[in-house]
Amino acid sequence: MPKMKSNRAAAKRFKATATGKIKRNRAYARHILTTKTTKQKRGLRAPATVDSSNAKSVKKLLPYLGV
Repeated sequence: MPKMKSNRAAAKRFKATATGKIKRNRAYARHILTTKTTKQKRGLRAPATVDSSNAKSVKKLLPYLGV
């Protein structure tokens, strides 16, 4: 059987943590930043984990993520 391919768009967006969770960047940090507070923008810089309801579908896109 041939090797499975990773979804390249997903591979650029998600990384695995040491505990096996999937890390993602936050949305809403690209434009219209003048209306957001400094505290909001600082919070958007911090990575977040993928919700458990979506983690299964992300793992399907990335068969070699190591999770």
